[in-house]
Amino acid sequence: MKTHTEISTLQDHLKKIRLEGQTIGLVPTMGNLHAGHIDLIKEAKSKTDFVVCSIFVNPLQFGANEDLGSYPRTLDQDSEKLTGESCDSLFAPNEIEIYGSNPDNQTIVRVPELSNEFCGKSRPGHFDGVATIVTKLFNIAQPDIAFFGLKDYQQLLVIKKFTADLSMNIDIVGVETRRENSGLAMSSRNNYLNDEQRQSAASIYQCLNKTSDQLRAGNREFSDLEQAAKVNLQQAGLKPDYFSICNASNLQAATADDTQLVILAAAYIGPSRLIDNIQVKLPV
Repeated sequence: MKTHTEISTLQDHLKKIRLEGQTIGLVPTMGNLHAGHIDLIKEAKSKTDFVVCSIFVNPLQFGANEDLGSYPRTLDQDSEKLTGESCDSLFAPNEIEIYGSNPDNQTIVRVPELSNEFCGKSRPGHFDGVATIVTKLFNIAQPDIAFFGLKDYQQLLVIKKFTADLSMNIDIVGVETRRENSGLAMSSRNNYLNDEQRQSAASIYQCLNKTSDQLRAGNREFSDLEQAAKVNLQQAGLKPDYFSICNASNLQAATADDTQLVILAAAYIGPSRLIDNIQVKLPV
């Protein structure tokens, strides 16, 4: 596996790959790789000829009081994992390489509406940071396909939206969420939890499944279902941020006519804010 820290060397390498007629897959990450990230690499390997994984802890997507400073940085271990999965290239730039010496004067990519609610409301500016770094990575690597986890469902829709709006010729693939045995969605922020908190955090997925079952059984009292789930999360020791039943394509509040739904959840426990979701397809 070839490791690049400079944009120019990565681009020179990928230019040769394209001239050989190979397709390129990109897996953007912030590192601290777990089994969910490895699933992305495997999916990319199955669908493209040459896989690039980027590792960059993006300051633009962290709020003023969030965990930028303490976010786990494990580049050596990550590199070993990627090598073990036969990833072809690692792009691990520093902040100056990506944003220059004056990041406050950085051009920002913003996706209206989709970025305003849920995680966007709780973390102002977060999706501007996500859209900006992913746009830059797309322009740097110019992949044929890019791979993202479905755990970050709102993020996935934001990325699909600006990719379409900006006429980027890149396919966006969402990969199923990898879970711990308890059902807890794998996340680098799970590392902040002690054993008791990790056990309590599994209630997020339990509430998602329970609500999904009720929807499939014909319950359309969306507000009541959302409120009941929040109560259950509180009883499990979590502080709900949101628990919302939405139209899966635009994240608007679900209506009785919708058949493609997604249930979005975010909750605080200990030092962590955790997110998860489950998609629900209802009969027509």
